[in-house]
Amino acid sequence: MYSKKVSIIIPVYNVVKYLDKCIESVCAQTEKNIEIILVDDESNDGSIDVCRRWAEKDDRIVLIEQKNAGAGAARNTGLRAAKGEYLLFLDSDDFFEPDMVEEALKSIEEVNADFVVFGSDTYYMDKDEFIRNPWVLNKKHVPPYMPFTHRELTDNVFKVFVGWAWDKLYRTEFVKAHDLYFQEQRTTNDLLFVFSALVLAKKITVNDKVLAHQRRGGKESLSVTREKSWHCFYDALTALRDRLVAENIYWELEQDYINYALHFSLWNLRTLAEPTHTMLREKLVDEWFESLGIKGKPESYFYNKGEYADYLELIGEK
Repeated sequence: MYSKKVSIIIPVYNVVKYLDKCIESVCAQTEKNIEIILVDDESNDGSIDVCRRWAEKDDRIVLIEQKNAGAGAARNTGLRAAKGEYLLFLDSDDFFEPDMVEEALKSIEEVNADFVVFGSDTYYMDKDEFIRNPWVLNKKHVPPYMPFTHRELTDNVFKVFVGWAWDKLYRTEFVKAHDLYFQEQRTTNDLLFVFSALVLAKKITVNDKVLAHQRRGGKESLSVTREKSWHCFYDALTALRDRLVAENIYWELEQDYINYALHFSLWNLRTLAEPTHTMLREKLVDEWFESLGIKGKPESYFYNKGEYADYLELIGEK
């Protein structure tokens, strides 16, 4: 059924400074039975030329060019084209250890899991420094045995792993059986995919070894995009709730979901500059805190009392 072991899907948009390093680290994987699907989202900075050069050099690379539609659409394009038994969704400005695929495969096949979460760190370009962030993979809330389901996580299930896709390897049959896809919006387009997979998986496993390096200090385009698409996090949260309701598990996860919705709302608010910051604050206070189920809940409902205090201050009750 599958002609390749792993399909590695990489959306590309205006990352010419970092793209060579990314593709080079993927081509150098110790697991050779891979296909590398580069989906160029109508870059205008020379990224497409880098993709073409690498495609000529390595016949495992499939290059797809599409009209600009964002990373979510690019990931879906790659997903539709994938011929691998497993799926890996990477960011084109990051870079990876040579045994990333081999290690992730070993972990997922060892226990026949639906997906594996592997270790990563952040590479701060201005300091030329690698720092591991414990909140990316919160191991103290993961069971000491493998595999497990979301019901065996001991913290808010939506905060044990981060809702991005690039540090996880997925079984293709699992993704297709549950019709998982990325939202085709400018930012926060992977939250729906990642958290839907989290609550639907029958078997999850973890490999704590650092296999991916996320760049920081050079993602200027993303911060600019977030100012323009400040509502995308809310659209992602409501889409996730709809999926939980459709799967008849919202009743089970409602408190975790509402706590995460407050956390993510506050994070988005804190990280946006003016005038977007004020626009979002007004929208949250006037509408979104209520529509997300946050409004009217008592203090005892919330796990993080500091976040609840911040919420009270925003709505003028502190």
